[in-house]
Amino acid sequence: MMGATEDTGGDGVGGESGGTTGGKYVEPGGEFTRDQRYIATRITADGRDGYPVEPGRYRLAVSYACPWANRMIIVRRLLGLEEVLPMAVAGPTHDARSWTFDLDPGGRDPVLGIERLQEAYFARFPGYDRGITVPAIVDVPTGQVVTNDYAQMTLDLSTEWTAYHREGAPELYPERLRDEIDDINAVVFREVNNGVYRCGFAGSQEAYESAYRRLFDQLDRLSERLAGQRYLVGDTITEADVRLFTTLARFDAVYHGHFKCNRSKLTEMPVLWAYARDLFQTPGFGDTIDFDHIKRHYYEVHRDINPTGVVPLGPDLANWLTPHGREALGGRPFGDGTPPPPPPPAERIDPTHTPLR
Repeated sequence: MMGATEDTGGDGVGGESGGTTGGKYVEPGGEFTRDQRYIATRITADGRDGYPVEPGRYRLAVSYACPWANRMIIVRRLLGLEEVLPMAVAGPTHDARSWTFDLDPGGRDPVLGIERLQEAYFARFPGYDRGITVPAIVDVPTGQVVTNDYAQMTLDLSTEWTAYHREGAPELYPERLRDEIDDINAVVFREVNNGVYRCGFAGSQEAYESAYRRLFDQLDRLSERLAGQRYLVGDTITEADVRLFTTLARFDAVYHGHFKCNRSKLTEMPVLWAYARDLFQTPGFGDTIDFDHIKRHYYEVHRDINPTGVVPLGPDLANWLTPHGREALGGRPFGDGTPPPPPPPAERIDPTHTPLR
């Protein structure tokens, strides 16, 4: 039952959802509850929802700032689907209506011809009243959004788009390990991926302290699990590693300070820090991380948490490239597959935004 163990959906209150810069993200007096109402239409090999897998038919809308979109970018890279599923990249912040394609000439996506992702949502659902979230997949011929159910989207790239995987693509969701992957994904989503948001958007001291303890209790348990094995499930990279990595990559840059997840920095948790560096230095992971976009999004958009909109200059990023020593635990990053080639020129991260040179 693919994806059933994860509370699905991108972030309906910032992070991944278009909305008003300087808007309200914290409800005073309570704990953060994620809006999990998403478009569950699937793109499948047999087209049973009306959207068959077809090379070039769809466009993947993302922001490098967003951890949920980052997961799609990584899986797409590892599987070699760049040409089959082209990508539209929104800027790190958004206007009052939704994510905008302000990085493109004229402020419009060159294929979809739209300024705001909202236009693709409204093309299919006029008056759509939920979060305009990334990642989302848009049907190019109609200009209509197909899905924003990000948890299912990455699994479908692994299981429904197999005819177009590159030679040597890894098995990120192997059938024999799916139950274990689903179980760990559910815990990581609840306590870590979403846990940092429960800290950052807590509306009371009590809600914050509860979220804080749950987050670090789970990070400690993950440290114990990873102390003796290189990857979360099995001896190769799987979907589970992708889902944990994108939160860890943002931990010191935004979650530690901005979201008050400050018991320890990632760099002060030896096992998780080495694990994160191991993945960061693996092709397909670190070359999808844009720290400039990440910091600008969180610090500029969440104005009720950071009223000035000032973006910190730190932390120092060079330590992401230091030796991690995880090879001693064995494991084969891509199993019987091979590393992906470098990203296409148009998708290479600005070298001033990342320690990768």
